[in-house]
Amino acid sequence: MAGDDMAETLAAMGTRLRATREHRGVTLAGVSCATGISPSTLSRIETGRRKPTLEVVLQLAKEYGTSLDELAGTAPVPASGPRTSALSFGDDKAVLPLTRYVGGLHAHKHVLPSVEEPHGRPRQVSHDGYEWMCVLYGRLWLALGEQDLVLTAGDVAEFDTRTAHGVANAGSDGPVEYLIMFGPQGERLRPRTPPAAGRGRR
Repeated sequence: MAGDDMAETLAAMGTRLRATREHRGVTLAGVSCATGISPSTLSRIETGRRKPTLEVVLQLAKEYGTSLDELAGTAPVPASGPRTSALSFGDDKAVLPLTRYVGGLHAHKHVLPSVEEPHGRPRQVSHDGYEWMCVLYGRLWLALGEQDLVLTAGDVAEFDTRTAHGVANAGSDGPVEYLIMFGPQGERLRPRTPPAAGRGRR
């Protein structure tokens, strides 16, 4: 694997590990108890502030019941299909990292498949950070604390991720696609809106 490919794989590993853990509904503390890896180390790996060692990745792959290829984004695809770096959870979810990062804001795209009907309220998780979410297609059910919101294409939500949150496909008419910008240390987007027309200098 070339140096650039290795750097890209390691940069995306944190997002994949976090997505895998959240998909399985376990907390950093729970993973720490099961593996002996400290919550702070797990958090730094998930947010890209620390590169995981092979030993750690092997432990986490075993704990999450997944393969190294899936965590690295190198799982084989059919010869007729395009190669993708998305982390896929079978029929449940796909996550595509959009940035190479070692810190700061992270961007990734999520796809939830079509469902006949939602299977209860989305499972919620909480962790450090701040998140900005934008729906591209479909209807997304966002369970945020005690609130339940249904977001459609063009809707945006932002929230402190220490608030319990979870998502699910809210409709039966197709998949849901949405973008996430995540600041692991509370970083936020900074809108830079030009002055409104007609408000010139006095």
